[in-house]
Amino acid sequence: MRRQFLTSTTALVLLLGVGNAYAGMDEAKAFLDKEIGPLSTLDRAGQEAEMQWFIDAAKPFAGMDIKVVSETIATRQYESQVLAPAFTAITGIKITHDVIQEGDVVEKIQTQMQTGQNLYDGWVNDSDLIGTHWRYQQVRNLTDWMAGEGKDVTNPNLDLKDFIGTSFTTAPDKKLYQLPDQQFANLYWFRYDWFNDEKNKADFKAKYGYDLGVPVNWSAYEDIAEFFTGREIDGKKVYGHMDYGKKDPSLGWRFTDAWLSMAGNGDKGLPNGLPVDEWGIKVDENSRPVGSCTARGGDTNGPAAVYSIQK
Repeated sequence: MRRQFLTSTTALVLLLGVGNAYAGMDEAKAFLDKEIGPLSTLDRAGQEAEMQWFIDAAKPFAGMDIKVVSETIATRQYESQVLAPAFTAITGIKITHDVIQEGDVVEKIQTQMQTGQNLYDGWVNDSDLIGTHWRYQQVRNLTDWMAGEGKDVTNPNLDLKDFIGTSFTTAPDKKLYQLPDQQFANLYWFRYDWFNDEKNKADFKAKYGYDLGVPVNWSAYEDIAEFFTGREIDGKKVYGHMDYGKKDPSLGWRFTDAWLSMAGNGDKGLPNGLPVDEWGIKVDENSRPVGSCTARGGDTNGPAAVYSIQK
């Protein structure tokens, strides 16, 4: 089976750098004018020099077609509607970037791995699949590829330190299998004005014995939620906590991504707890999952997990 890149359109641009002789600097300049401008850390001369590198590196690959697929979110739509056509115009290589539902992306990855049928050349998929990619060895090991076979078409300006989250896309063999180009940051928003209101601060400290502020642990978060829930502010009763409420498959991820780990689920370790990660899944000495329930050594239904759901 032909092994594929599992990465993003952005990473494909950086790594493949291919195209044909029918495109060139005029198209590159038009792209820089419209989409980049002053946003790059490179000055205009540096931007054009990098575009020239892509054009030159593309010449041996004239007429190549590359198919990429990703899930339907705004970042991917920009890649599909703007970056892919720009790459085609600059290099001459035809990029087809399909945008489909996330579940369909995973299903197509499984189909390609199981049948050997080449559905796509590039995949934008969650870093959660790093274990699958490492164990099945059906995708490119980017660490070795960029230093070896793909060295001539790896952008010399590429600096892996510029990417946030490479620890999550590096396998237990210490090799990079995916390049992250978009993150789902877990953020909690709070009402700055409520937290700085003198009466709120005084009432909170009188009740809990410490200053009202951004919570640093689960107990403080619970205190703040309890304090504000039902409190009257500007003539209206408010809630102290708001989270997902709509019926959606992502609710399951919400439990494992945030609530369980905030309650103390799993073991310590970076980027994930070992041998039990923050999702409560235990791995053996060879980094293979062996179970998630307590009966199999995991922690998904352990005391911290139960506590997080109850609270």
